[in-house]
Amino acid sequence: MNHVTTPAVADAERHGSGVTRTLPAGLCVTARVPASSANLGPGFDSLGIALGLYDEIVVRTTESGLTIRVEGEGADDVPWGPSHLVVRAIERGLQAAGVWADGLDVVCHNVIPHSRGLGSSASAVVGGLAAGRALAAKFDSELMYDDAELVQLAAEFEGHPDNAAASVLGGIVVSWTENVEVADGELLGRRYRAVRLDPHDRLRAYVLVPEERSATAHTRGLLPETVPHGDAAFNASRAALAVVALTQRPDLLIPATEDRLHQGYRASALPVTTAWIARLREAGIAATVSGAGPTVLALSTGEFPAELRELAIAEGLRVLEPAISDGVRTD
Repeated sequence: MNHVTTPAVADAERHGSGVTRTLPAGLCVTARVPASSANLGPGFDSLGIALGLYDEIVVRTTESGLTIRVEGEGADDVPWGPSHLVVRAIERGLQAAGVWADGLDVVCHNVIPHSRGLGSSASAVVGGLAAGRALAAKFDSELMYDDAELVQLAAEFEGHPDNAAASVLGGIVVSWTENVEVADGELLGRRYRAVRLDPHDRLRAYVLVPEERSATAHTRGLLPETVPHGDAAFNASRAALAVVALTQRPDLLIPATEDRLHQGYRASALPVTTAWIARLREAGIAATVSGAGPTVLALSTGEFPAELRELAIAEGLRVLEPAISDGVRTD
């Protein structure tokens, strides 16, 4: 467990951000935010799914200062103090509502594995933003903003909306980015959008989580600047088919999760992941890289084969069956 106490953010910094009201000490909220998996094969940076592995963030307003405690996954790795991702997200969530807190006590109970392709950073951002929004709403219910704005704020942290949207909305999400406010040919902003789809009632998700970690920046750097037109067309058809397979026709999951845009280019950096994807697909289970890896996401309507489970465990992988989850919740 990490624990640190730091001074409050300077008044000048926060009052320069449109903040108009200060929250009283003693308000408390808890945010419970799910993990996510992105891409689902062909839906690069657009398709996502919320998975029932949950981080919990408890936030209380205090008279002054910042106290943060971190328990569980990543407790020894994350930065302490105001630079902590959850703290930054809480502050942004408050700012978006036009309020501030002179002090915060933050406790993070982490379950989602870090740097494994399960959206841990997006979950931290969504949980912090949702906690900030909930604190503002406890102070004044009219300050509550909607989930579309929560997706926007979270995606601004992430740079793309797939994981963040899944953790906000739950279920399966289709997300996209629009360039907005263009003046004289200059891009002045982006709007991140997403819609939720309800999964087929027999769809089940399994994740195979290796011990080794992966850096998204590294695996994204393996992708080429351009791809063949045929590969782009192939993925467009498979991404459209994936929407049908995930919601109505799970018998189409194998062809619907085929990809030519990213998994092949990353294969050399993810040998264990790549081998397990091939093994599962040969067994008739739709398997893909979860986000940037190294976790394997498997989608099926049946039980995970016992012999494959035993083999995966013997090779050092955790085999989990998280529910397809609803989005972040606060109380």
